[in-house]
Amino acid sequence: MSRATRQLAVIMGLPPITTPDVAVDQGLRVPMHDGVDLIADRYWPRGDPAALLVLIRTPYGRGRAVQGWGTIARAIAERGYQVLVQSTRGTFDSGGDLEPGVSEADDGLATVEWLRRQSWFPGAFATYGQSYVGYVQWALARSRIPEWRAAVIGVAPSDWAAGWTHPHGVFSLGNALYWIYAIVPTTKERASAAETLRALLRPGPLRRAEAHLPMAESDRIALGAQVDYYQRWVASDGQDDYAEEVDFGGGAQNLPATHLSTGWYDFFISTTLSDYGALRRAGRPVRLLIGPGGHSSGHNKPASREQFHWLAVHGRGSRAALPESPVRAYVLGAGHWVDLADWPPPEALPTRWHLRPGGHLTTARDDSAVPGRSRYLYDPTDPTPSVGGAFPDLPWRSGRKDNRALEGRSDVLTFTTETLGRDLTIMGWVEADLFIRSSLEHTDFFARLCDVAPHGRSTNICDGLLRLYPGAPEPGTDGVRRLRISLAGTAYRFARGHRVRLQVSSGAHPRFTRNLGTGEPNGTATVTRKADQEILHDRDHPSAIVLPHVT
Repeated sequence: MSRATRQLAVIMGLPPITTPDVAVDQGLRVPMHDGVDLIADRYWPRGDPAALLVLIRTPYGRGRAVQGWGTIARAIAERGYQVLVQSTRGTFDSGGDLEPGVSEADDGLATVEWLRRQSWFPGAFATYGQSYVGYVQWALARSRIPEWRAAVIGVAPSDWAAGWTHPHGVFSLGNALYWIYAIVPTTKERASAAETLRALLRPGPLRRAEAHLPMAESDRIALGAQVDYYQRWVASDGQDDYAEEVDFGGGAQNLPATHLSTGWYDFFISTTLSDYGALRRAGRPVRLLIGPGGHSSGHNKPASREQFHWLAVHGRGSRAALPESPVRAYVLGAGHWVDLADWPPPEALPTRWHLRPGGHLTTARDDSAVPGRSRYLYDPTDPTPSVGGAFPDLPWRSGRKDNRALEGRSDVLTFTTETLGRDLTIMGWVEADLFIRSSLEHTDFFARLCDVAPHGRSTNICDGLLRLYPGAPEPGTDGVRRLRISLAGTAYRFARGHRVRLQVSSGAHPRFTRNLGTGEPNGTATVTRKADQEILHDRDHPSAIVLPHVT
C-alpha cells in the first residue's frame, strides 16, 4: 500500500485492505465508435484477476494530481476489485475534443462493448464516482446494460446543464467559470494537471472574469483564451437542444441498484433529490445519503463507508445487511443523523410563515385592510453578492456563512420571527410565496432562509432564485405578480432561543449572473437598468415562506 492510498483510506474511512498486491496495466487504448481512442489504466488484484470490475470514467486525470483518481482506483483494487479508470474524451491523453456531456452516452457504451471483449472481464461491473464522474454514470443509463450491477453516484446530477443553468434560465456564472478554470488545464492543449490546483489557489483572474461584461468574454479574462463549450453554455437558456442533449434523467429505469450521496450545500442538491425521486418511481433499488457539507460530500467518511458497502452487496453479492430505510440525512442545527422512510418525509406539515410590516415573520396571517409593502432598489452595477450557500468554490465563499454584512445592504430585505420558545425542526422542500411589483419586466428575486442565533449571527440554510420575464408570471391588473420560489430542500433544527429569518433580494452574484434588466442575451448584454422592487404583505397579498414542520 502506497503512502497516498494510506492517507486516502484515513480521509475516506475505507474498509480494511483485503488484497495488498495490486498490478497496473497502463495506457490501454479503448476505441470509440467514431475511431477516437480513449486511454485507460487497469488496476487489478494479482490474487483475483477476474474480480468484479469497477468502471471509473473521469475528465480529471488518472494519476495522483487534481482529484487523484489513480489513487482512488488503487485503493478500490486493494479491497478486492478490478478497476478500469479512463480519461474521458479530450482530457489528458485521450483523443477527441472535450464538450462536456455531449459524447458521454455513446463513449460509455463503446467502453462497455470493449470491456466485453477483454479476457479479464468478469461478466459484470459496477460504476463509481463523484461530480462529473458520477454524471457520466447517468449518461450510461441511456442504454440498458444487463451486466451493470451497481452504481455509486456522489454529488452529481443526471442533467449536466443543472450545474450551470438554473431551471428558470438563470446562468450560474460562478459554477461555470469555476469549472472551466479547473478543467481547461486538463485538456490536450494545456495538459498540466498540477496547473489546475495552482490556478485555483490564485483566484484573481477568476474574480475579474466574474465581474466582467459582456459575459461571453469572461472565459478569455479567466484563461486567456475562448472556451467553445463555455460559449455554448452562455448562449443556452436551459431549454434548448443542447440542454436536452446533456440531460440523462430519463434513463432512471436503466440504472442498477444506485447509491446517491450529496450535501445540503452541494450545488447539485436539488437535482440529486429529484433524481432520487425518479429512481423510486422507476422502482429501482436506491439509497440516498445527505450530509452536512458541500460538493466535497461525496468523499467524506459516512458516504465512503456506505458506498463500499453498497458495492459489496449489490456488486459482489455480499450477504451483509443493508439499512432498512432508503434515506439517511444529517439534521443541521441538531448535529445528528436521521433515517427516513422517503424524501421528502411524508409526515412533514407545510406551514406558512407570513411576512408582516416592520420586517416581522409570523404564522399569524395579516387580516388588516391596511396595505403592507417593503421596497428596495436593485442596481446591477453593484450586484447583491452571494455569501455562502451551494457554490463550487474554496471554503471561504461556500457553505454556511455569517450573513449579517449582506443583510446590512440596502438592497436586501429581512423578515424575522420573535425568539423561539421551543425547538423548531423542518425537513423537506422550502418555498417562498411572494407577491411582488417591479419597475421592470426583466428582473430576478432571490429568497434565502436563515437561522439567527441569540448573539445575532445570521446563518444561511437554503435559498433559491426566480427570473422574471414579460408575462411570466403574468401580472394582475394592479401589476402584482405572484412568485413561488423553490429554496431547495433541507433538514434543520432551529434551537430554542434562536429566530427564523427570510431574506429577499434580487441576486446572488456571481453564483447566479446578475439580471441587467434589459432582456438582452446573457452573453452579449452590457447595458444595465435599475429595478425598483416591492414586496407586498397584507390581507390581499399574503406573502409567506412555507416551512415543512416535523414533530
